[in-house]
Amino acid sequence: AGGKQESPLPLKVAVEMAGRTVWARVWKAQVGRVPLYLLDSALPENDAFGQRITGELYGGGPEDRLAQELLLGIGGIRVLRAVGANPQVFHLNEGHTVFSSLERVRELMKAEGVGFFEARLAAGAGTLFTTHTTVPAGFDLFPQPLIESYLGDYLHELGLETERFMRMGRVHPDNASEDFNVAVLAVRHSPRRNAVSRLHRRATARMMSPGWPGFSLREMPIESVTNGIHTRTWVASEMAQLFDHYLGPRWREDASSPDAWQRVERIPDLELWHAHSRLRERLVAYAREQALLQTRRRQAAGLIRGQLKPPLRPDALTIGFARRFATYKRAGLLFRDIERLKAILLNEYRPVQLIVAGKAHPRDGAGKDLLRHLLDTVRREGPSEHVVFLEDYDISKAIMLVQGADIWLNTPRRPFEACGTSGMKVVPNGGLNLSVLDGWWAEAYRPGVGWAIGDGQEFVHADYQDEVDAEYLYTLLEQEIVPLFYDRDADGLPRGWIAMMKNSIRLLTPVFSGDRMLKQYTERFYLPIAERYRRVTAARLAKAKELSAWRNRVRETWSEVKVTCVEAPGPLEVTVGEGIPVTAKVKLGRLDPADVTVEVYTSRLHPDGSLRDGHPTPLSWAGLDGEEHVYKGTVKVRTSGSYGYSVRVLPYHEDLLIPHELPLVTWEEQD
Repeated sequence: AGGKQESPLPLKVAVEMAGRTVWARVWKAQVGRVPLYLLDSALPENDAFGQRITGELYGGGPEDRLAQELLLGIGGIRVLRAVGANPQVFHLNEGHTVFSSLERVRELMKAEGVGFFEARLAAGAGTLFTTHTTVPAGFDLFPQPLIESYLGDYLHELGLETERFMRMGRVHPDNASEDFNVAVLAVRHSPRRNAVSRLHRRATARMMSPGWPGFSLREMPIESVTNGIHTRTWVASEMAQLFDHYLGPRWREDASSPDAWQRVERIPDLELWHAHSRLRERLVAYAREQALLQTRRRQAAGLIRGQLKPPLRPDALTIGFARRFATYKRAGLLFRDIERLKAILLNEYRPVQLIVAGKAHPRDGAGKDLLRHLLDTVRREGPSEHVVFLEDYDISKAIMLVQGADIWLNTPRRPFEACGTSGMKVVPNGGLNLSVLDGWWAEAYRPGVGWAIGDGQEFVHADYQDEVDAEYLYTLLEQEIVPLFYDRDADGLPRGWIAMMKNSIRLLTPVFSGDRMLKQYTERFYLPIAERYRRVTAARLAKAKELSAWRNRVRETWSEVKVTCVEAPGPLEVTVGEGIPVTAKVKLGRLDPADVTVEVYTSRLHPDGSLRDGHPTPLSWAGLDGEEHVYKGTVKVRTSGSYGYSVRVLPYHEDLLIPHELPLVTWEEQD
């Protein structure tokens, strides 16, 4: 007694992979009320390969990435169990985390004595998968020999052959030449899925469509929750003081409350302008300091000679541009016509300056080439006093930029920006967005809160798209943005600009806050998923066993389902609001009417005669006619125009989590 208490031994977990045991030490960081557990494989128990698994996030090749994802997914679940955490809902962000689902399946198989597919259904009931990627190239792919080497023994424990597992991770399961895609596995293991903006949902639905043949893009089983930011983290202290004084404490307590932000109009123009001007001055001073350090390094290396004039002015219109230098981000769009850009930047009476930061992915050669090209262009063409590139982009530089920029420029090639949150961080600091209508800005933009580059059109030819968007960009800067910034009244204030600042803060800050985002995730996903998980896993997975058996029966007999006859009036004219009676006869084979729903799918007729993005109307079972089931109903005509319709049959079970959870549909045969 009275002696020094010994610290507990470090917590470690082990994961088998490629014939070796990889150990990871667990570190805990307390982030507010949330514990964050970190895995560290740099341990003497591991061989050289095992020790470097957690050393670099984006480094190495497919083998390194697979090892990281196995350690994160399988090891992550084992960490949670070791610390006594048994959550009902697991939220997977990107496919990198999907192996956690396999570990949960393994646990359920062992605990409940069920097979893989019953356990997968139960684990999936408690899973949400969020994709943040817009292009197929953004997903990790692994060849079959690598999967066999790293997961062979683990798959055997799950009762799976490698080929069957490979099929779960292929866009086209029967294509043996396809590599294993972790995002595809995540989609198939998670009935609830979401994209991170409305437009991203559309792009993701297009990528998912091969897995749901016969369904329209609107019916792809994926939803969207637009990202949001933690406002208090990103807002500058100068702005926070203004908000405290004129808005009261509610903006801190509930950043998603529109009522709280209505009071932005009470902030005097002079105070708002001076607060943001101080932030710009601080950003300029910081950028100058960084530019000086970068210049000294180049001078020491013999790359440049002579003294350079300090760049940037504290009172000039300052454009911020910071992001990964991926090619679809189009960082070079502003530099497409260098002479026109120089005329904008170098105007003696209305100067404009640009602060750029970012880095390319370590394996993105094209992104690195683009960054080098832009640096060379600025040095060669002469606007270096008005353009600064900040090296080694990190969160401290990001904070400086989003707080001090007057304009936040974003030029992705639509629709490849999943969401983008940097522009959101500018808003409560008084900056205005100038962006392509992509990601979050496609939802946020309205006249008076910023500017839209283009009108949302997407052209087939990339170079033509760049030409059109660059013209929009230059014209906005020349004719609207720069004149508005320098249009000062007798007090030296840009009243029109300040009015847009207030509109942007008042209308956009509550909508694109993390508070709103978390409320939507909780209400639309976490709570329903938790309830679903409890129901499916109750009584030793009784519901999961029942539903799994039903799914297997439906899959095995679905080929027997046929729409044999559709009776409806021929071509006719009807008044909006009137109904068209429809009768369909359907063969169900070994299935019962309770196993299906029969619908009339109605949409406008497209020039090629196809039906797309329509509306289903359920038909009611009306009896038997021999071996055929008769269904009847009435289709309401909602709007004027030329319409078509077709009858289809879909699987139905009261415990299916979402419509079209099973990618099965039978349409009436067209003559």
